[in-house]
Parts: sequence; structure tokens; C-alpha cells
Amino acid sequence: MATPFNAAAAAYGNAAKLLTQASEASPEMLNQGGQGPDFASMLASSVQSVVDSGHHSEQLSLDLVNGKANVVDVVTAISQTEMAVETMVTVRDRVISAYEEIMRMPI
Repeated sequence: MATPFNAAAAAYGNAAKLLTQASEASPEMLNQGGQGPDFASMLASSVQSVVDSGHHSEQLSLDLVNGKANVVDVVTAISQTEMAVETMVTVRDRVISAYEEIMRMPI
């Protein structure tokens, strides 16, 4: 019974790490002028991270079917992918909301 708890704890830790990484800009994403993160680079990096996470989940699922992977690892990978997709959708929604708010501002 200890394995599911460990898997849940690991999934929670990975989700917390993803949220921390999403809230902090990495040094390589900063512009040369020091004006802050380059939004296009940050967006491309985030989308690529979600795609890579999806590929990893798919590969583990195929390995499970072939008897080469553990069920707990597959469930954890799928949960991580789901969390990454939900985070990306939330960021998209907030960007759209910010854009709409800017468009409502009087000139």
C-alpha cells in the first residue's frame, strides 16, 4: 500500500516543481537589454515542454502494454502531462483575459 502513496507524493512534488518553474523566468530567457523575459521564447519553451511530456507519457503507455513499464510510472507520467496541459490552458486564458482588459481601456 506504500507504493501509491509514494507515487502520489512524487506526482505532487513534480507538480509543485512545474508550478515553480512556470512562475520564475530562467536567465537564458532574459533579453540582452535586461527588460525581462522574452515572451515568445518562454511560450515556445513551455509548449515544447508540454509536447515532450506528452511524448514521454505515450512512450510509457506503450511500454506498459509491452510489459516493460510499471503502472505507477505510467499513471504518474500521465498525471504530470495533464497538469502541464492544464497549466498551459490557464496561462492561455489569463493572456486572453489580459488582452481583453487592455482592449477595454479608454484611449
